[in-house]
Amino acid sequence: MNTPVNYHPLTAAPFKRSVFYTELFPCKVLHSYVRCYWGTENPVKQAGYGVPELVIPDTCVDIIYHIDYTDNTVTGGFCGINDCSFWAYNNGDEGHVTATFAVRFYAWSAYTFADDSLKSTMNGFFDVGSRFGWLDKVIRPKLLELKTLQEKASFVEKLLINRLSDARENTVVNNTIQNILIRKGFLDISNLAKESFVSIRQLERLFHEYVGITPKKMSNLIRYQFLWRNILYEPDFNVLSAVHKFGYTDQSHLLREFKRYHSMDIRKARSIALKDVENIQDVFPKLQ
Repeated sequence: MNTPVNYHPLTAAPFKRSVFYTELFPCKVLHSYVRCYWGTENPVKQAGYGVPELVIPDTCVDIIYHIDYTDNTVTGGFCGINDCSFWAYNNGDEGHVTATFAVRFYAWSAYTFADDSLKSTMNGFFDVGSRFGWLDKVIRPKLLELKTLQEKASFVEKLLINRLSDARENTVVNNTIQNILIRKGFLDISNLAKESFVSIRQLERLFHEYVGITPKKMSNLIRYQFLWRNILYEPDFNVLSAVHKFGYTDQSHLLREFKRYHSMDIRKARSIALKDVENIQDVFPKLQ
């Protein structure tokens, strides 16, 4: 599968980096499947609950592990694709030395590495073993031994590359995703089904199985992500221009849908994303 190189979904605070959150990009072989590896660069001592983080729909799914080196325990979960925002809180025990490690897949590529269907995983959090048992079985025992984010990512990357020889993919789903991305989410479901030479009902069934969400909702989320990128990338962002560019009915439609997914208006969202950025020009290369 080939995810267009110009599609890089963004989080609510895409430029924020700290001892608690760092991103590493995958090797070229996995570029179409893995958005990034993320977590704490090195184990850190917990100093309390910290500030909650806004999580927005980024068209990705995550396998997330929390490693407690003080108690020698590893807990983990699989976060399915979200179609709404929520606030995430740090729940580590104060004084404990901990780390987080996660793999962020594009929502349509996670099935490639899964043991089971992704049906009914939207907005859900599950045990990693329920969908990725083979991976969990190998990773979990190693996480206490591997200390840095780079060590963990390198270990998991080899496993994922080896798994590609047994990849489970569907041509119809892949082609439909390509069409959605190329059109930036501006294509109704009847045309999506027509271009993939299947019925609407069959396309919806396939998306529920392989992605866990309907093709229509996926299109809307991808359009929202393209809009969000445009909001951050364009210093002189104009709502009316975006209405035409991304195929919204009118200005109120765009503003309503953005707030629906982001849980706040554009001005506040942009302010949070650029909070720690002194010069907007500094972030342009990261948005390409």
